[in-house]
Amino acid sequence: MEKTFELFSPEETFSLGEEMGRAAEPGQIYALYGDLGAGKTLFAQGFARGLGITEAVASPTFTILQVYEEGRLPLYHMDVYRLGDPEELVDIGGEEYLFGQGVCLIEWADKIEELLPPETIRLTLTNDPAKGWTYRKLWMKSASTK
Repeated sequence: MEKTFELFSPEETFSLGEEMGRAAEPGQIYALYGDLGAGKTLFAQGFARGLGITEAVASPTFTILQVYEEGRLPLYHMDVYRLGDPEELVDIGGEEYLFGQGVCLIEWADKIEELLPPETIRLTLTNDPAKGWTYRKLWMKSASTK
């Protein structure tokens, strides 16, 4: 399944994340791709809100992983930008979260692509300054037939 969304404001990016968070199911993995400033963290914040998480959500760039348990499902929010090799995630126990009972949301997922299962929901965010500084396009690709 593939879908494309055009988002014209930060609020729309947040809202789409929120909508996807409300629909998320246990064990799902959402891989986020996009350049710096593409809106990955804003999307993640909306996603967390959709799960019912009210605490502040920031990109775990230096800690690699942040676990939020207050929502309807646990959220395992990863930012793997600083990893030099996918095996580093394995070394710190990250696979436990990739295949956990909550929902895994991974920023900079291209860094660990080889660890991701085929059913991963892949979300690519891009911006286009010609359409305005707040414009984003999100492509969603999933092996799911839902």
